[in-house]
Amino acid sequence: MAGTNGNGEAVKQSPAQPKKYTAKDFASDQDVRWCPGCGDYSVLAQVQRILPDLDVPKEKQIFISGIGCSSRFPYYMNAYGVHGIHGRAPAIASGVKSANPDLTVWVATGDGDALSIGGNHFIHAMRRNIGLKILMFNNRIYGLTKGQYSPTSELGKKSKSSPFGSIDYPFNPVQLSLGAEGTFVARSMDRDPKHLQQVLLRAGKHDGTAFVEIFQNCNVFNDGAYLLYTEKETRSDNVLFIEHGKPLVFGKDNDKGIKLEGFTPKVVSLKDGKHSISDLLVYDETAYELAVLVATFGDRPGFPVPIGVFFQIHRESYEKMMTDQIEAVTKKRGNGDLDKLLKSGNTWVVTAN
Repeated sequence: MAGTNGNGEAVKQSPAQPKKYTAKDFASDQDVRWCPGCGDYSVLAQVQRILPDLDVPKEKQIFISGIGCSSRFPYYMNAYGVHGIHGRAPAIASGVKSANPDLTVWVATGDGDALSIGGNHFIHAMRRNIGLKILMFNNRIYGLTKGQYSPTSELGKKSKSSPFGSIDYPFNPVQLSLGAEGTFVARSMDRDPKHLQQVLLRAGKHDGTAFVEIFQNCNVFNDGAYLLYTEKETRSDNVLFIEHGKPLVFGKDNDKGIKLEGFTPKVVSLKDGKHSISDLLVYDETAYELAVLVATFGDRPGFPVPIGVFFQIHRESYEKMMTDQIEAVTKKRGNGDLDKLLKSGNTWVVTAN
């Protein structure tokens, strides 16, 4: 860049440095209106804290939501946002990303919004690998509509819509995402802010659809749903933090692990002298079959619930392939003429008579 000084002489100017954001830059002026103690506050705070590290201007960020407590998210972000309709956030976000591939598009949704009425939109967003960052707040209940069981509520859940216990088998969101061939699938918890920040940062940098299930406490209608995994006294024996290239170890003293016997996973003790670290399964987040297996651990009696990045691979994103296709066809056939196209072929003239 060049300019002139007071004498009219040309001088070189340094290029403008991009603004360095802080978490406060992404906080809107709206009063946050979730129930006191809601886990949504933590998710909001961690998202705002990691956004500066993505080095993406605010005007290039957009947050889109559906319906539910989590879907108030766009109001509290100092960025562009859309509060959509029930279950349709992935569809709206897909349109935004397709028309504006340079935008960073986030989706805030809940277990009911994403997996019930929005289930079809959710799985096809994953399948297409369109560049969305989908954050699913999973409190295993319908909070906004006052406590009905949701697609992730446990079998036997007593609620306002299932007073004698739910007879629905719940979805495992991680398994569902892997089944839809998502390229980034992860899980974290509202009460582990550091871990949540790490996962959100990786999701934000992923090229393609990034899905993060967040265990989120609804302290009004489903309080304590995740206490086993969040409380200091029980957490170590019931949570398995999976990390790429590391053995599957857990327990208060890292005294337990998971090994494979054939194709069957087994929890073993590391202090009985029969097993050592070298016997354990080493995690590989690029191995699809392993991710599918580990995703089932939380549903197996005696197994810890896995937390972390289950799967990440690179696959060409939908919007990149779409843009490339349009450019290739345009280069071959030209820009085209919409008016000419509409008036071509069989046409009719309608008159008053």
